[in-house]
Amino acid sequence: MPNDSDNYESVVKTERTETVAAFVDNRKGFMHNLQHLLHVNPALVPLFVLVASIAVFGLLLGSTFFSPFALTLILQQVQIVGIVAAAQSLIILTAGIDLSVGAIAVLSSVIMGQFTFRYGIPVEAAIVIGLAFGTLIGTINGWLVAVMKLPPFIVTLGMWQIVLAANFLYSANETIRSQDIEADAPLLQFLGTTFKVGADANGSGGATFTYGVIAMILIFAVLTYVLSQTAWGRHVYAVGDDPEAAQLSGVNVRYTLISVYAVTGFICAIAGWALIGRIGSVSPTSGQLLNIESITAVVIGGISLFGGRGSILGPLFGALIVGVFTLGLRLAGADAQWTYLLIGALIIGAVTVDQWIRRVSA
Repeated sequence: MPNDSDNYESVVKTERTETVAAFVDNRKGFMHNLQHLLHVNPALVPLFVLVASIAVFGLLLGSTFFSPFALTLILQQVQIVGIVAAAQSLIILTAGIDLSVGAIAVLSSVIMGQFTFRYGIPVEAAIVIGLAFGTLIGTINGWLVAVMKLPPFIVTLGMWQIVLAANFLYSANETIRSQDIEADAPLLQFLGTTFKVGADANGSGGATFTYGVIAMILIFAVLTYVLSQTAWGRHVYAVGDDPEAAQLSGVNVRYTLISVYAVTGFICAIAGWALIGRIGSVSPTSGQLLNIESITAVVIGGISLFGGRGSILGPLFGALIVGVFTLGLRLAGADAQWTYLLIGALIIGAVTVDQWIRRVSA
C-alpha cells in the first residue's frame, strides 16, 4: 500500500512534469507561430530589413540621407533592377531561373534604337517591335523548358550567350548617342523623363521621380494583383510547388510555364526601354550585370529558390535594400567593397531564413 509520502512525491513529480512540458510547448508554439507568420507573409523579413537599414543610415547621416532628393534617388537608381527583378520573380516562383533577363533587356533596347535610326521606322512602332521581340525570346525559353523538358538554368544560360552575341553582331557594337535621340526620337527616353512632386513656386525642393519609377511601381502592382487574385497566379505558385500535383489537379503546366517566360521577356523589354531613358543612349554594352542583380534582389526579397513560395513585393524591397546600402555607404564615404560584402551577407542570411521558414510545412 502506498503511503502519504509516496502520494506526495507522485503529485510533485506530476506537477513538475506538467510545468516543464507546458514551458517547452510554449516555446515551440512561439517559434512555430513565428515561422507560420513569415511563411504566410514572406515579404515581412525584407520589409523589416529595409526599414531597419533606412533607420540606421538616417541616424548616421541625418538630413543628408533623409532628404527627398536622396530617398527618391534610390528609387531612380533601382528602377531598372526592380523591373528585371519583377520578371525574374515569376521564373523563380516556378522553381526555375533565368540568366538571360539582362541580355533580353539590352537587345530589346538596341532593337528599339536601331529600328528607329537605321530603318527610319516611327519610334512608336520601333518600341512595340522591341517589346514584341523580348516577348518572343521569353516564349522560346518557355517552350524549351516546358515542351522540350530542358533545365531552365541550361536553357537560359545558352540563350544568354546567343542573345548577347546577337546584340553585338546586330548593333556592330555602336552606341546611338543621347544627342541624336533627344533630337529625333525623344520617346525612346520617355521613361527617363523626370518630374517633381512637392516643389515650390520656383521649382526647387520636393521629390524628383522618373516615369521609369512609375512603370516599376505599376508592374509590381499589376503582378501583385494577378498572382493573388487570378487563376493564372495560383497556377504559377502550384507549378513551382509541385508540377506533377498541379498537373493532376487540372493545371496546364506547359501553358503556365510558357506564359510565365513570355511575360518575363515582355517585362525585360520594358526594362530595356527604361534603360535607354536611364543612361540617355542606346548602348549594347549596358546592363551587363542585370541578371545577377535581379537574382540578388529576388533572393534578398524572400522568394524561395525552390519555387512555389514568396511575395512579389519582396523583390521590390530587395532592390530597395541594395539601393539603400549603396547610397548610404557612398554618402558615408565608405569603400564600395563594403556594399558587396554586406549584400553578400544579406544573400546568405536570406537563404538561411528561407530554409528555416520552409520547415514549418515539413
